[in-house]
Amino acid sequence: MHYKKVRYTYTTAEDALPLYVESVGFNPQEQDFTRPEGYPYYHWLQTIEGEGRFTFNGQEYSLPKGRGILLKPYTPHSYVTSGRKWSTVYVTFGGVSVVSILDSLKLNYSSLYTDMENLPFAKIIEEMLKKIESDSEFSRLDLSSYLYNFLIHLRKYGKVNNQPSLSHLYDKVRPIVEWLETVYAEEIGLEDMAKHSNVSPQYLNRLFQETFDVSPYSFLIQLRIRKAKELLIQNPEILLKNLAFLVGFNDCSNFVATFKKKEGITPKKYRDLYVKQKL
Repeated sequence: MHYKKVRYTYTTAEDALPLYVESVGFNPQEQDFTRPEGYPYYHWLQTIEGEGRFTFNGQEYSLPKGRGILLKPYTPHSYVTSGRKWSTVYVTFGGVSVVSILDSLKLNYSSLYTDMENLPFAKIIEEMLKKIESDSEFSRLDLSSYLYNFLIHLRKYGKVNNQPSLSHLYDKVRPIVEWLETVYAEEIGLEDMAKHSNVSPQYLNRLFQETFDVSPYSFLIQLRIRKAKELLIQNPEILLKNLAFLVGFNDCSNFVATFKKKEGITPKKYRDLYVKQKL
C-alpha cells in the first residue's frame, strides 16, 4: 500500500458505464468528516491501520483494522479518528446500472462489514490505484472491471455485522448440494434431504434460503433443469419423455411446463436453437 496520501477522481456527468468509479484513494491519516446530507455516490471506506468511529442511521460503529462501511448515496454520516492514527482506503462509485447490480447482489443497503483483514478488498483497491498510475488515459474502463470484481467478492465473502458470509453458508450446504448432484433423478423430498444432512427440515430450508434465496426443493428443480439442458445439447436426438425421466420428472408435460417457466422457452425450442447454432 502507498505511504503517502493519494486520491483520484473522475468526471461522471456524461458517464454511461454500468458501473464507474467516481473516486478512489488511500489516506494514511484519515480526516474527521461530518456529512449531514451524505455523499452523492455509493461510498466504501475500509480501515487499513489504526481505528476510527463511524456514525450513520443513528448508530456509532467502531472501525478497527479489518472493518469497512458501505453507504448508499445521500446517507447522512460522520467519522472521526480514534487514537493517534487511522489509515483507510476508499472508493466511491455509481453507474447507470449500479442500483440493479447491487440489488441483484443483495448489497444495496448501508452496512458495516467485519472480519475483512485477510480478504482481498483492500488489495483490489490497491490494484485500482496502481492501474491509474500506470495507465491513466484508459484506466476508467479498467476500474469498472475492478469495481465489479470488488462487489462480487463483497457478496461472496462479506460478513455483515458479524453474520456468516455467503461462502461460509455455502460451505454448510456443500455436502447436500454434492449429494443432490448424484441423486437428482430420484424421487427426493425435503424430508429426504434433511435426513441425509442430519438436520431438521426447517433448518435446511432456512439454510438454502439464506444461501441461494430458494427452498431446497426449488434448488433441486433448478438442478434438474440444468441437467436437462446439458442432455439436450449432448444428445439432441433424445425423446423428451425419456429426457424427463432421466432428470427426475415423472410426467413429460410437467417437465416441459417447468422448463418453459424456468428458461422462457420449451425444451424443443432450446434444442433447436443449439442445433441451428452448430449448422
